[in-house]
Amino acid sequence: MQLFLLLCLALLSPRGSTSRRFRAQKKQPKEPRTGDFAFELYRALASTSPGQNVFFSPLSVSTILAILSMGARGNTQAQILEALGFDPRHQAIAQFHYSFRHLLMRLIRPRNGFELNLGNALFIDKGLVIYNIFRLIIMATYLADTYSTNFGDPAGAQKQINDYLARQTQGKIVDLIQSLDSTNVMVMVNYIFLKAKWEIGFNNKTTQNQDFYVTPEKKVQVPMMNHEDQYFYFLDKDLSCTVVGIPYEGNVTAYFILPSSGKMEQVENSLNKETLRKWTQTMRRRRLNLYLPKFSIEGSYHLEKIFPNLGIRDIFTHDADLSGIFKYPNIQLSQMVHKAMVEVDESGTRAVSGTGMVFSFRSAYPSSRMITFNRPFLMAILENVTILFFGKVTQP
Repeated sequence: MQLFLLLCLALLSPRGSTSRRFRAQKKQPKEPRTGDFAFELYRALASTSPGQNVFFSPLSVSTILAILSMGARGNTQAQILEALGFDPRHQAIAQFHYSFRHLLMRLIRPRNGFELNLGNALFIDKGLVIYNIFRLIIMATYLADTYSTNFGDPAGAQKQINDYLARQTQGKIVDLIQSLDSTNVMVMVNYIFLKAKWEIGFNNKTTQNQDFYVTPEKKVQVPMMNHEDQYFYFLDKDLSCTVVGIPYEGNVTAYFILPSSGKMEQVENSLNKETLRKWTQTMRRRRLNLYLPKFSIEGSYHLEKIFPNLGIRDIFTHDADLSGIFKYPNIQLSQMVHKAMVEVDESGTRAVSGTGMVFSFRSAYPSSRMITFNRPFLMAILENVTILFFGKVTQP
């Protein structure tokens, strides 16, 4: 048993089901502090694919790492927790895991206009014995399901897992797993499927093809959405970028960050939780004539090639200590695959009670500011302060 496969999935779509419903907890613990991990991971991913789109779910990756840390021991566990920002001087490890539980249960509670399906699953070889305490704890803390799988029949195991993923992602992810073999003993899966409606929608009748500058020398035609309305806005003069916040219904907001020409690298290097906090807390409503590309991008990454640069090393070597999961000493993590997708379009266009300004497309206010996302920009989708998704749009 030399191979241990970890699969991490995330899927985002702008249209809006929650597969589970849980009552919110009365106690309000601090939520996981994984903001800096998200930006360190972003920079690592962006460095491996210069000039390309980047998109991933920090929540998805950090959740499955946190689950893995529950069964890791020694340096293996320490490396994972340190990368996730866990500081034993300020928080007990039990509180760290409970903060994830509180976050997950809050995210999946029903709310109008916002539908989220997320979950975790372990597919365990029928001949592999894992500690029951580990199984029970991850079920209670991370809402993880466990399934018995015959990895001696790789094609059957592959079909079982792919069918599960297709059901949970409403058919958006199909036939993802292609390379199982009889040496695999366990697959761990995390998925996030988000559907949300814009509070302030775009009318598809105003969408027209316009130039998008992939580089100063290269331009392509893209469908550019347009709407004039009150949006959250902040001009960061220190970092030479413009930040626009477009709320979805349900306390979720998409932030679009447009660096000035030639300033993308400066903004990327400055990304941290303090910068994000400054943007979100300083923004104010302002009337904008907004032009935003309609786009669909995805990212697929082998994180076993990325994590050693972030300090997570032992889990991929013979030094891996997973003795909190099972007693077998010769199991290590061979792959960690993450896939994320996002579609941004006019969907969600609807009159929202209390706005009063929906579908005002012609400039009736001289004070409105025109913002055109016609060059590479960054995108963050937050629920409250939790980064659900993050990415860079270079080629819409």
